[in-house]
Amino acid sequence: MDKKKENAKKQIPLRLSSSLYNELAAWAEDDFRSVNGQIEYLLTECVRKRRRSKSQSSE
Repeated sequence: MDKKKENAKKQIPLRLSSSLYNELAAWAEDDFRSVNGQIEYLLTECVRKRRRSKSQSSE
């Protein structure tokens, strides 16, 4: 697969409650990230943990 296509970012609409958005915004600020960057970071970490747990359970 073409590297550019592989690394292209997809845009998705995301609806969050005000309280969740405010929590994410504060957390992002603590970590010196944008809210979008924080959400992407958190989702990436969750996917990594899921992959690790799947590989460990199949051993």
